[in-house]
Amino acid sequence: MNKKVSAIVIAKNAQELIQDCLESLSWANEIILVDNGSTDKTNEIASKYGARIVKVGKGDFSYWRNIGKKNAQGNWLFYVDTDERVTPQLQKEILKIITSLEYNAYAVPRKNIVFGRQMKHCGFSPDYVKRLFRRNTFKKWTGKLHEEPNYLADGEIVIGGKGKIGHLKNELIHLKHSGLSEMVEKTNEWSEIEAKLMFDAHHPPMNIFRFFTAGFREFWLRFVRQLAFLDGTEGVIYGIYQVYSRLISYAKLWEMQKTKK
Repeated sequence: MNKKVSAIVIAKNAQELIQDCLESLSWANEIILVDNGSTDKTNEIASKYGARIVKVGKGDFSYWRNIGKKNAQGNWLFYVDTDERVTPQLQKEILKIITSLEYNAYAVPRKNIVFGRQMKHCGFSPDYVKRLFRRNTFKKWTGKLHEEPNYLADGEIVIGGKGKIGHLKNELIHLKHSGLSEMVEKTNEWSEIEAKLMFDAHHPPMNIFRFFTAGFREFWLRFVRQLAFLDGTEGVIYGIYQVYSRLISYAKLWEMQKTKK
């Protein structure tokens, strides 16, 4: 039985990250690079690693991931981001696990590195991401902000990933953030999407009370429930930043609501 693996990577202007990512995927039978508008050397580097480059226009991660599936030829689909690295141990586990017929989908644990430090709190552990799928039972990705897979399990379609799924043991290395400038840039992009989703869902008008409670809830989550401070200075900075990021999303929602009036 054919057990070929198609590795699918979504990229845009990732020349600083793409080489190490693709090197860690050199064992895959094919690499599909879905490029959504790179203007740097991302595609040039990817070509050197034999990646098949599929260029796409505007969209969201669900759309781009689905394009990757459409162009893949392997029996198994393995989704990896440019800031993630596959360890030799994870590679061996994947190649072994796909010979079984136990599950159609697998979640992979991640080791998250933020500011050069492995984070074990602030919501980072355990951190399982659904990334490995049997191609002929995988349907599509859905969701604009936090995309989720839809796949067959026990004869029924699992929507949003809440269903029967296997869990791998070896970790995927995730170089989540290297600096605050990168974080601010991503927050500006994602907060726009999050605010629009809340706006389209007819979120109640933002006011002082709602801003206060939103900030308090995020602070309580990061520092009381998830114990961000146990990750040292890096954890405290990250926890504070998450409060800031949440408030930016609500501020953009407030701006949209004000403009509508």
